[in-house]
Amino acid sequence: MGALLALASSVLYGVADFAGGMLSRRAGFAPVALTGQASGLVLMLVVAPLVPGSPSAVDLGWGALSGIGTGVGMLFLYRGMSRGAMSVVVPVAAVGGLAVPALVGIALLHDRPTAPALAGMVLAVPTLWLVTRDGGAGSGGVLDGLLASVFIAVQYLALALAAPEAGLWPVLAGRVTATLALVPLARRPPADRRVLLGAAATGACATLALVAYLLATRAQLLSVAVVLSSLYPVIPVVLGLTVLRERLTRPQLAGLLGASAAIVLLTLG
Repeated sequence: MGALLALASSVLYGVADFAGGMLSRRAGFAPVALTGQASGLVLMLVVAPLVPGSPSAVDLGWGALSGIGTGVGMLFLYRGMSRGAMSVVVPVAAVGGLAVPALVGIALLHDRPTAPALAGMVLAVPTLWLVTRDGGAGSGGVLDGLLASVFIAVQYLALALAAPEAGLWPVLAGRVTATLALVPLARRPPADRRVLLGAAATGACATLALVAYLLATRAQLLSVAVVLSSLYPVIPVVLGLTVLRERLTRPQLAGLLGASAAIVLLTLG
């Protein structure tokens, strides 16, 4: 069940990133990111009380720190994608975002993944890089990707440190801090109603991805859950092929095959 939840998180995040990147090119990255986080906050105000949980101040603190990682990480991620460097910023952000929590889980939290799962983790890193290569991108998004990866790692690691007894309240705490972190930069939501609704739907999707990830960490090793959840760059590529009619390059094909193999290895573990 933990592996399935982590994969669900990956799919939801992939859809959210694809839609968020497209919307950011139309309305600016900061308003889209702010609207998305505010939408996630509204969603969690409804959902969190429905799930049993008794969070401590420490649990809410971890959730709040995770939200800062989400808000700032998405800001850099959307900025990179709005500049047309999606094929650069996404793999850099994803690889860094999965590597740090996975290493912390193994080195400090005493995760002991099986041999197949460990092989899947190693395979996932080059896979994520290959799957988002289009052969024509420059290096303009590297800094955005590196900055996003740091905050995405904070998002994943901090949220996983909240106790299971906290229910979904840490996710709600994170939506509060993520929204507050973006208010000074965005100031107001997109003016176009269609973009506004799209950004709101994107934020709800990303919030559900975090809920699925949090539940996955409670049923699976952190190091395994974070790697499976971080396979989300595969989804924008698939959507690009099916929705935007983009052509698949040989590196992307190799990456998709590698991602499939990594998923099998990780779920076996």
